[in-house]
Amino acid sequence: MSATIARTLDLRGLSCPLPIAKTAQAIRDLPAGELIEVLATDPGSVPDFAAWCTTTGHELVERTEGGGVYRFVIRKTR
Repeated sequence: MSATIARTLDLRGLSCPLPIAKTAQAIRDLPAGELIEVLATDPGSVPDFAAWCTTTGHELVERTEGGGVYRFVIRKTR
């Protein structure tokens, strides 16, 4: 498994459901074990990404917030 970010999605300015939809689309192209970084500004993305990772089985490795930008690092598990 890789410890570096394989892809970054800048989804700032997009509202639900677009951050989840675009992440789901992008993660399909990654091999299992790779990390994807997502940047979002929608406060609803915090519970949305937690729920999406639980539902899909992908691992939410890290979640941070700074300056109104939410950063998620997700490991594709399958």
